[in-house]
Amino acid sequence: MARPDDSNAIALDAIAPVLGPTTENISPPGRDAKQADPFLVTFNEPRDADNPKDWPNGRKWAVTDVLSATGFNRILVSTIMAPALSTIAKELDMSKTESALSLSIYLLATAFGPLFIGPFSEIYGRQVVLHASNIWFLIWNIACGFANTKELLIASRFLAGFGASAIYSLAGGVLGDIWRPEERGRSLGAYLLIPLLGAAVGPILGGFIVEYTTWRWMFWSTSIFQGVMIAVSFEVFHETFGPLILKRRAVQLRKETGNEQYYTKYEKQDSGQSLLLVAARALSRPLRLLAFHPLIQINAIVSAFGYGTLYIVLSSFADLWTSHYHQRLSISGLHYIAIALGEIAGSQIGGRLMDALFRRTQSRSSNGEHTPEFRIPLTLPGAIIAPIGLFIYGWTAEYRVHWIGVDIGIFINLFGAQITSMALSAYVIDAYPEHTSSAIAASQFLRSLTAFLFPLFAPSLYRDLGYGWGNGTIAFVSLGLVLPAPFIIWWYGAKLRARATSTY
Repeated sequence: MARPDDSNAIALDAIAPVLGPTTENISPPGRDAKQADPFLVTFNEPRDADNPKDWPNGRKWAVTDVLSATGFNRILVSTIMAPALSTIAKELDMSKTESALSLSIYLLATAFGPLFIGPFSEIYGRQVVLHASNIWFLIWNIACGFANTKELLIASRFLAGFGASAIYSLAGGVLGDIWRPEERGRSLGAYLLIPLLGAAVGPILGGFIVEYTTWRWMFWSTSIFQGVMIAVSFEVFHETFGPLILKRRAVQLRKETGNEQYYTKYEKQDSGQSLLLVAARALSRPLRLLAFHPLIQINAIVSAFGYGTLYIVLSSFADLWTSHYHQRLSISGLHYIAIALGEIAGSQIGGRLMDALFRRTQSRSSNGEHTPEFRIPLTLPGAIIAPIGLFIYGWTAEYRVHWIGVDIGIFINLFGAQITSMALSAYVIDAYPEHTSSAIAASQFLRSLTAFLFPLFAPSLYRDLGYGWGNGTIAFVSLGLVLPAPFIIWWYGAKLRARATSTY
């Protein structure tokens, strides 16, 4: 692969030569299958109004926006409780461990939910799974607001998190359904724009709610928003899963013609198998991908460490400002804006760089074809930038430098982490086009576990090592863990994908 030297992507010039060439490509499916078998039901070439990738851009953006707003509310609810934990603990007679559990158990549920929800969306489609999870989440989020015992609050938070987890497995699948590879960066950037605000808006909103009204309004207000989103999604969100759309077309053709020979390639794969066997294979797919696919393992480990680090910051950031800088609770929440701005800047700049890199690498490849590995060079700058930001954040906080220095450090950290995360997400979408939701669910399992577990040791980490060496240690581990990943995937990705396809 030649060096990408697009004037719009200067940073990419330094990346591709470091990684070196790749030689293997994935060939697209043949276009003459329909001519070879007139009863095979496929999308028409070159355009088909039923093919989600051929939809008008207005419909694509409407679906993307619904996912984005849904993701915002789910992430908002995951962090909104943070400033109110002491208040809730006092009212419901909770210990510190129990109050921390009421916050983090939501994240634990998001580890297990995608393992079921992702595969179900590959059987029954994205639409029904999104609607069902929306309603489930609404019911249990309302229950959190009315909880009068700690047991009910913790149980309701877990069940709400299970419903909320649908967005983690659905988003990548839906974006892969409707957007083509050359639009991946733009679509991911647009999708992430609003959800990334949720991590910052949650603690800010929670701080003001607990200071000026009851903590229960944290759940009631987000439930009102969720109710609005349910109404919008029923109107706007269309089925995007290609195999299900083709299956419905085949059923309609068999009904209209009376000819039972019409079929799709997906129906042929499952022919002669019981529904139970098909469901079992689908439900086990995320765990099989995680167990047998090295590329998913690498992606999951890198993503999990970054996600766990993020939740260390989210869970301890307010305490830094109230205990270390002696700021008011409501004011301390405003510093979460730096976290959101870092992630938003990373997503928007990363999206543009991703598409620029795609165009350059595709045009300079030997046969003009796209391979998923073309996404990987972009992970390299993020893997270097993120630890630098963590060092700045840690040592400025340690010596109580003016608050702007701390916020700049965390901005840089999240900026780099988001670029790496976006590139890895795009790689999974491209590498597993027919099972994107299951592949993302496999990665999300470890991500959610680290988001649940890492904040539990954050207080002792900062107490024993301080903010400087505490964050410095995390930064050193990040360099050792994340930096080799781009090189491994670039050189061996195509071979590993080819060897692992039988374990789908």
